[in-house]
Amino acid sequence: MNDYQQMAKVINYLSAHAKEQPTLDLLADLAGLSPYHFQRKFSAWVGVSPKSYLQCLNLENARGLLHQGNTVLDAAVDSGLSGPGRLHDLCVTLDAATPGEIKTGGEGLVITYGFGATPFGECMLGNSSRGICYLAFIDKNGHEQALKELTAMWPNATLKHQQKHSMAVIMQIFNLERLEEVPPLRAYVKGTRFQLRVWRALLQIPEGRLVSYGELAARISQPSAARAVGTAVAANSLAYLIPCHRVIRSTGITTGYRWGSERKRTIIACERARTMTS
Repeated sequence: MNDYQQMAKVINYLSAHAKEQPTLDLLADLAGLSPYHFQRKFSAWVGVSPKSYLQCLNLENARGLLHQGNTVLDAAVDSGLSGPGRLHDLCVTLDAATPGEIKTGGEGLVITYGFGATPFGECMLGNSSRGICYLAFIDKNGHEQALKELTAMWPNATLKHQQKHSMAVIMQIFNLERLEEVPPLRAYVKGTRFQLRVWRALLQIPEGRLVSYGELAARISQPSAARAVGTAVAANSLAYLIPCHRVIRSTGITTGYRWGSERKRTIIACERARTMTS
């Protein structure tokens, strides 16, 4: 069992048994490590201690983050740039495909792709000269399905498997080297004007904060469009990079995530724990 498999097993267990407050010894045994080595490995891989992570895996914490997030979108949501200078946050420039580029299905576009392990499961990355155009978490044996999805998005593009380069970008996105600052990243997406407006608003939500669908709708001057906002959030094809996981229901419920509700709770808990310890 490699490091990723060990930590993924523990994270999945914590997500399912958070209310039981599992002990460090139990978690270490689950990973097949001594408590000392487990604590060090978990903190290195996830970015926070098991205790800090566990403290953030509950509904009341999500409700509190919603309350704190009510004003985080006061910044201009049309800038296309996530807030720079915030500790841990990615700085992402969003570039939209033109109607002509969408119509041709990416003809003339070269997309390199590859797979890699992250703290939240394996992912597939698609990258082009215009920016990152695909990022999805994949389940076991999901490589072929993810490749089909990327092909369907850009049917006339040329796809090339470049594992080494893809892994380097994945390491940047998830900051697997634990750098204080991650270089700015470019994203290349196709969507309607409304979807782009929603996705740009998502980039303004800081790590460790959450907003409701209704709040997000209000912040793009569409207060009655919470349902449409939810549809646009679900259509995001750049997992984690465009942080759709930071939008939850006003009740604090974290279901309804394209890549799994358990994964969404895990990402939220990790981000909150990092901001609490920074």
